[in-house]
Amino acid sequence: MNEDILINITPQETRVALILQGAVQELHIERTLTRGLAGNVYSGKVVRVLPGMQSAFIDIGLERAAFLHVADIWEARGHDGQNTTPAPIEKILFDGQVLTVQVIKDPIGTKGARLSTQISIAGRMLVYLPQDKHIGISQKIEKESERELLRTRLQSLLPADEKGGYIVRTMAEDASDADLKADVDYLGKTWSTIVHGARTRPATSLLHQDLNLAQRVLRDFVGDETATIQVDSRENYVKLREFAEIYTPSELTRLQHYTGERPLFDLYGVEEEILRALGRRVDLKSGGYLIVDQTEAMTTIDVNTGGFVGGRNFADTIFKTNLEAAHAIARQLRLRNLGGIIILDFIDMDNAEHRNAVLAELKRTLSRDRTKVSVSNFSPLGLVEMTRKRTRESLAHILCEPCPACAGKGQVKTSRTICYEILRELLREAKQFNPREFRILASQEVVDLFLEEESQHLAMLGDFIGKKISLQVESAYHQEQYDVILM
Repeated sequence: MNEDILINITPQETRVALILQGAVQELHIERTLTRGLAGNVYSGKVVRVLPGMQSAFIDIGLERAAFLHVADIWEARGHDGQNTTPAPIEKILFDGQVLTVQVIKDPIGTKGARLSTQISIAGRMLVYLPQDKHIGISQKIEKESERELLRTRLQSLLPADEKGGYIVRTMAEDASDADLKADVDYLGKTWSTIVHGARTRPATSLLHQDLNLAQRVLRDFVGDETATIQVDSRENYVKLREFAEIYTPSELTRLQHYTGERPLFDLYGVEEEILRALGRRVDLKSGGYLIVDQTEAMTTIDVNTGGFVGGRNFADTIFKTNLEAAHAIARQLRLRNLGGIIILDFIDMDNAEHRNAVLAELKRTLSRDRTKVSVSNFSPLGLVEMTRKRTRESLAHILCEPCPACAGKGQVKTSRTICYEILRELLREAKQFNPREFRILASQEVVDLFLEEESQHLAMLGDFIGKKISLQVESAYHQEQYDVILM
């Protein structure tokens, strides 16, 4: 299956869409002002050690202090690579200590960045582990003979005094010795620069920054199934070609400059897909639909048959809807970049074979995901629990903010509810104060209701408190907003 990668670049942001069989499979957005931090290496300063949580807060120059857990401290694991019990964090770190740290998880919501002292530097073919003398092979390279051959080839290319280790990425499967050696040299130089910076630069300094999103596309996203990589910016196309000539020459033939008059994302329907990815409801071709609810703690996805009445019987209809939903769920997780705990509520199936088939299809479609996922079996309640590693903000968190009217609840009080709240507020104020007049400032919908259906209740209250009550529309007020003014 051929895959197209679209790169839309403007001065303020870079957007990447992966298209497979005409459908958007993944969306990645990186804004110039809020560029992701994962992979960056800093000279950090310990500002507080928390023995009770076996964690520490580290200042790396951001608005919020970053978080380092004892399990992410390389020294605490032991230098022999064995899974020994880590020493207490208070015996490893102290306030004011300066150490080299790497961001492994971007700040998300109110949480600061998560750090590790075990540095890893990604290249095209290899990942360098300067503190861990071990050569690992990507799990996606399954043949043991190929794994051993790659390990032997890499070992023969390493300098005699090499103290670090490597992870061989999937892209190295067909790489030449020259490609591997070029990656080894590049990663070695990068680590030398980091070490020099850690010795000479002050605390909270940025020692190494990962590639920008467009460059990471060439390094991480392109595979054998990639047909084209289209870039709609001439200047950045030239820069990417220069980058590819050095690091990814095999991708030069696929790199194209898009010159069409119609915007690239409009041509492939990506803009419409972004709008749909921000909604709760996802329609299925069969007539069924998903409801996606994202909360602070977890994401829930509910499957419904909707208008689908096909199939020979009811059980068959449910089974087909759940199979289609499994495909849609896997795509939505990638598209929206949903992470953390995810609860899937498929339509109840009595047939055990149907449940197993749906679960197998879900796992198969999730196997394309670049992010680590873990899926459990159906629970006694008929739910599927899964986790998806969260390393950056979801699409909704990048593009949206809580609604000022509902404060993120997803619903607002009715105009009638607000009218009754105002009537109670008037009665409360009349018992405490003695103004000449009460003036109600509210939205158009609330004022209209007071002038029509609730006019009798307002008049009755005015007679009861013996004061004049006037109404004033504030066009800037949302439905729940009002003020009672004492005149």
